[in-house]
Amino acid sequence: MGVLLLRSLQEGFAYAVLAIGVYITFRILNTPDLTVDGSFGLGMAVSVMLTVAGHPALGLLLAFLAGAGAGTVTGLLQTKIGIHPILAGILTMTGLYSVNLFVTSGKSNVSANTGETLFQAAERVFGLTANQSKTLLPLIVCLLLAAILSVYFKTRQGLAIRATGDNEDMVRSSSVNADIYKCAGLALGNACVALSGGLIGQSLSFFDAGYGSGMVVIGLASVIIGETVIGRRSVTIGLFSAILGSVVYRMFIAVALKVKLFPSYGLKLVSAVIVALALSLPAIKQWMSLRKMKRRERI
Repeated sequence: MGVLLLRSLQEGFAYAVLAIGVYITFRILNTPDLTVDGSFGLGMAVSVMLTVAGHPALGLLLAFLAGAGAGTVTGLLQTKIGIHPILAGILTMTGLYSVNLFVTSGKSNVSANTGETLFQAAERVFGLTANQSKTLLPLIVCLLLAAILSVYFKTRQGLAIRATGDNEDMVRSSSVNADIYKCAGLALGNACVALSGGLIGQSLSFFDAGYGSGMVVIGLASVIIGETVIGRRSVTIGLFSAILGSVVYRMFIAVALKVKLFPSYGLKLVSAVIVALALSLPAIKQWMSLRKMKRRERI
C-alpha cells in the first residue's frame, strides 16, 4: 500500500502542473481548449530531446515556452481568424502531432536514457533516492507555479485575463483589447501543460508520440475533483485545489487498478465517465431541487 501511495503522489504532483494549465483555460478563461493533448506531447518531445543533448533544465524551460507558443497559435486562430474555440484547439492539436515529430527528427519513440534527467541530477547533487527525487521535484514545481500564478492573477494583467473569461463584452466595452488577454491566457495555460509533459518525459525517460492523447480529460477530472473536495471559491484556492484533485484522481486510479475494478485499457473511459458525472452535478442538483419544490406544492 505504501508503494501505491508513493506512486500516486509522484504521478499526481507531475500531472498537477497539467491540471493547473487546464484550470487556467477552462475555469479562468472559460474556454474549452483542446490544444492540451498536443501541447503536452510538445513539451514532452522538447524536454526529452534536450535531455538527450545534455540540457535537462533547459529542456523544461523551452518546453514551457513551446507550450506558450502553441497556446498563442490557438488564440490567434480564435481572435484574428474567427475560428470557433473548439475547432481552433483541434486544428492546433492536429498540427502539433507533426510538429512533435519534427522535434524528434521523425521518431515516434525516443529514449532519454543516454542523457541525465533533472531527476537523476537531483539524486547526484543532493544525494536523494530515485523515489525522493520523483516526488519532491514535481511537488516543488507545482507548488511554486501555483504560488506564482496566484500572485500574477491579482496583478493588472492577471485581472484582465480573469475579466476576459468572465465577461468578454464588458472588457471590450471598456476599451481593453480582449484578444490580447485571451491569447495570453491560452498561452499561459498551454505553457503549464507543456511543462507537465516535460516533467513526465524526464520522469519516464522517454517520449511517445501518442502519449498526449486524452490529457485534456485527465486535466478536467483533476480540476473537477479538486473543486468537489474544496469547492469553488477564489483563484488561489482553485489553483491549489487542482493540485489536490490531481493527487486524489491518481490515487483513485491506482486503487481501482490494484483491486482490478477495470482493466488498464479502460483507464481513459473511466476518466471520461468521472468528468461527465462531475459536470452533470449542477444539473442533477437543479433537478432534485425542482422535484422537492413540486412535492411541496402537492402537499
